[in-house]
Amino acid sequence: MAVKPDWLRVKAPQWQRVGSVKEILRDLSLNTVCEEASCPNIGECFNAGTATFLIMGPACTRACPYCDIDFDKVPRGLDPTEPDNLAEAVRRLNLNHVVITSVNRDDLSDGGASQFVKCIERTRELSPKTTIEVLIPDLCGNWDALKTILDAAPEVLNHNTETVPRLYKKTRPQGDYQRSLELLQRTRELTPWVYTKSGIMVGLGETDAEVREVMRDLRAVDCDILTIGQYLQPTQKHLGVQDFITPAQFDAWREYGESLGFLQVVSSPLTRSSYHAEQVRRLMETHPRSKPELSQLHSLK
Repeated sequence: MAVKPDWLRVKAPQWQRVGSVKEILRDLSLNTVCEEASCPNIGECFNAGTATFLIMGPACTRACPYCDIDFDKVPRGLDPTEPDNLAEAVRRLNLNHVVITSVNRDDLSDGGASQFVKCIERTRELSPKTTIEVLIPDLCGNWDALKTILDAAPEVLNHNTETVPRLYKKTRPQGDYQRSLELLQRTRELTPWVYTKSGIMVGLGETDAEVREVMRDLRAVDCDILTIGQYLQPTQKHLGVQDFITPAQFDAWREYGESLGFLQVVSSPLTRSSYHAEQVRRLMETHPRSKPELSQLHSLK
């Protein structure tokens, strides 16, 4: 087993600030991917007063062997208060940018798209200046469900490819690499004003050439933003780490991604798909895109 290197150490959080964020989350009965997926950046993000909200959870209908989110075979109903509570948390935390993600809900006909929409709409009502990023599952290829989410006009649509095609069977057995690329491509075609984003984790046995191939595939569907981070084994029952990738290699991938034309590449050992996501606001200022008014979106085909 590879030994965790020094560059993966994180600073101890200021627990007073962490506690105040957790108090809001508990008060409103909300889940975060920060906690459920054992993110190593939880201290930094909670200290900054930010969190990535995990809706329709905390358990998932898939059992990906790399992920620390619980697996749930029994379908559960959606919480009708969740959109209101999430929007209230965004208001209390005074977030400039919010990331809303979810567990996979393959038991739902729309994969949970309607709940995403309710969360987006309610957040806009309470915090109209907050930009919204949704990190969505593949919806089992239900493109009508994808359009439902896009009609609610999030500023950023994020969907992770997670790993290289060769490792999908071992790492993401219920996923499909081409389906993930198609989701991003359809997003660009349906809503060219939306910023698209994807992320991969490394250290599972992929090669440098395979990572670069994924990067080229993402640019081929005009993906704007890419995150690359080190996979860390949550527990002994999860997939083991094959390699700890050096910071120099992460820098090389960032430079390569920028040469391919990504608007932003965040690549480092501790990068996660929503790490420093608020930086997208600066990207939107330097690469602005006009979009229809919300009242016009529902008439678009």
